[in-house]
Amino acid sequence: MSQMAASALKSIYKEDAILRINNLQVFFYTDIGISRALNGVTFDVPTGKVLGVVGESGCGKSVTALACMRLLARSAKILKGDITLFRRSKKENGNGNGAIVDEVKLTDLDPMGDEIRKIRGEELAMIFQEPMTSLNPSYTVGDQIAEAIILHQEVDAAEAKQRTIKILDQVGMANAAGIFARYPHELSGGMRQRAMIAMGLSCNPSVLFADEPTTALDVTTEAQILDLMRDLQAQLGMSIVFITHNLGVVAQMCDYVAVMYLGRIVEQTSVETLFYSPKHPYTSALLNSIPHAGSRERKRLQPIRGVVPDPYSSIKGCPFHPRCNSYMPGKCDQAVPAITQIEEGHNVRCFLYSDEVEE
Repeated sequence: MSQMAASALKSIYKEDAILRINNLQVFFYTDIGISRALNGVTFDVPTGKVLGVVGESGCGKSVTALACMRLLARSAKILKGDITLFRRSKKENGNGNGAIVDEVKLTDLDPMGDEIRKIRGEELAMIFQEPMTSLNPSYTVGDQIAEAIILHQEVDAAEAKQRTIKILDQVGMANAAGIFARYPHELSGGMRQRAMIAMGLSCNPSVLFADEPTTALDVTTEAQILDLMRDLQAQLGMSIVFITHNLGVVAQMCDYVAVMYLGRIVEQTSVETLFYSPKHPYTSALLNSIPHAGSRERKRLQPIRGVVPDPYSSIKGCPFHPRCNSYMPGKCDQAVPAITQIEEGHNVRCFLYSDEVEE
């Protein structure tokens, strides 16, 4: 990445970064070939804010979060790039928004080592997409949350139980003491998702990855979960990386947005700028494909033509050019555009705004 692109990335937020992903490349080596999941992902997670990561299925959103947590499958390999966690001192309210006290390169740590195990849960936490497959069916919900507290907070079982009941009540569980003794299959989908949020928040992490946490929920429950997460984020002062393909959720939840396509960030800016002044053709296409309820004008939806390319294939040039309405032959199909700052707080990767190519 060029120095100009790197400096542009640093200036996108008013806030300092709590987590920095720099030129991350992750490939999966399988029996049918090499899946190029991430091809140089670069972005910062701002301190105390919500960053939305959006894009179609298969663009690398979940893999980015799993790489940060060092929970990638054995077939995956981080070929280059690094992930840096900026540890911050705790303020009086318990959040991690104080001064930087240490920098940890997560990519240098052993994925099964003691240091990353300590960081997971205590400083970085994740809410997975499907709670029924993330919670252990053999243990009660309370025992699973209390286990995380005991591992990271150095308290006894009795104190861990009290803290678990408190956090279950905090996430809106009626009769939290009774829920403590319930098994996952005894809870509804919305209650299991609240239990997963409680587990993620149990040790007051600095960064919470939320991987499409409302996908399997009905509309009413989804609204309740989103309101809950936004309230808890403001109360605890943590950073959230909200992974979704739902731009309506982004508008409700996020302060900043990073748009991904085929393992690369193609646009990054504030949520207001993204909706009112999108620049990348892919971002514009995503917004144009949203149905508008209540509109008096009758017109057909504008779907993005084609499909996301096979991650096992290799596309020369800009990966979006086969589906792009602004495709320029002889240019877009020859090189990958570099990240360009087109205005303060707005970065885009497209030859419409710069001729600079990725190194």
